[in-house]
Amino acid sequence: MKHLAIASLVLAAGAANAADYTIDPGHSFVTFEIGHLGVSKTVGRFNDITGEFTYEGEKSGSAELTIQSASVDTNHEARDKHLRSPDFLDVKQFPTITFKSTSFNGNELEGELTIHGVTKTVEFDVEKIGEGKDPWGGYRAGFEAKATIKRSDFGVTYFIPGVTDETELEVFIEGIRK
Repeated sequence: MKHLAIASLVLAAGAANAADYTIDPGHSFVTFEIGHLGVSKTVGRFNDITGEFTYEGEKSGSAELTIQSASVDTNHEARDKHLRSPDFLDVKQFPTITFKSTSFNGNELEGELTIHGVTKTVEFDVEKIGEGKDPWGGYRAGFEAKATIKRSDFGVTYFIPGVTDETELEVFIEGIRK
């Protein structure tokens, strides 16, 4: 019986090391950068992101994100309206973009990214920005992740090559420990 109690404490201590975080939508966002006509780049972001992640140091972690497609923002209303149309994101038919991780090794997060109803495996390079107590009694952790995707892989092919196929994604996440 004594051994069972000790084993339970060891398992509980191991589980306590697993830090579950809720994404703080006011301090988290996803940006994209894409070439335009071979003369410039367009940068945009998605303003509505929710999700959660688990981080156990560099040994393991996981993440699930949901982005509202209609929250696309390039600081140009006419372009944003076009990006929401069936030519690009088709937000009425595909209202969300999702990511669910499948593996994490400390600086690489792999998972299933779904855009425009198509799911593909994507690998993000991850950098931990920091973690610590906040002024309100909580505990936070922040990360930046980068990947390059081909939008055609997700069925978004309008105006290639005028608008490049390769799209750079950056994810900035700040989470509050539950």
